Amino acid sequence: MPNLALLFRRPSREPQNIDVTLDNAIYPVRLRRNRQARRYTLRIQTATREVVLTMPQRGSIADARAFAQQHAAWIATRLDRLPDEIVFAPDARVPLRGIEHRIVHRPDRRGVAFIAAGANGEPELHVPGQAPHLGRRVRDFLKKEAARDLDAASRRYAALLNVAVSRISLRDQSSRWGSCSSTGRLCYSWRLIMAPPFVLDYLAAHEVAHLVELNHSPRFWATVRRVCPDADRAKTWLDTQGATLHRYDAPEY
Repeated sequence: MPNLALLFRRPSREPQNIDVTLDNAIYPVRLRRNRQARRYTLRIQTATREVVLTMPQRGSIADARAFAQQHAAWIATRLDRLPDEIVFAPDARVPLRGIEHRIVHRPDRRGVAFIAAGANGEPELHVPGQAPHLGRRVRDFLKKEAARDLDAASRRYAALLNVAVSRISLRDQSSRWGSCSSTGRLCYSWRLIMAPPFVLDYLAAHEVAHLVELNHSPRFWATVRRVCPDADRAKTWLDTQGATLHRYDAPEY
């Protein structure tokens, strides 16, 4: 009987990344083996702009290289379509509840970031403190606002559906906007605070509805649409514009 551990063992010194070339441009591709995979697949992680090639457990690196190179034009096209990154910096615009705010650095002030109106009435996000910490302070402000809005929306829907929420947490997830566990723990992307309010509201309704139906059955969607009339509108917004929320980032210091 063959040793299954040896059969599925990953080859030693196997490269974790390969390069794909097209028109003198080089595109790094990260390799990922998956025991459930039956074929080679490519995807682009919007948040990190990383190209990931998933391959069968027993797939070969040579075949992975050939597959990636065969789809070099697809990789280049998808990366080119991704929105340019916007770093949190003075004069940059960051959306808050769907409304763009100009970032204003206030080294003369202390404390946390705050909202103010500019001379022309333009909404501004004033950020006190030293310049190297500006990005982190913007992110902290957005997370705090997201936590407040998502907590209020989640508990409102929990009351409507007569379910209990045990915990609410925030992450910077690139593959999903929210999640729900059977124990009542909800997790959301803090980037939802940059979307229009009806989008954040829908995500809260969606995740809380999972405490009634922990699936995506017709009964689940009927529950969501019953308590959140804007569900389809919000889903469309996320499908067409959700990826733009990942263009905003701040370097770690």
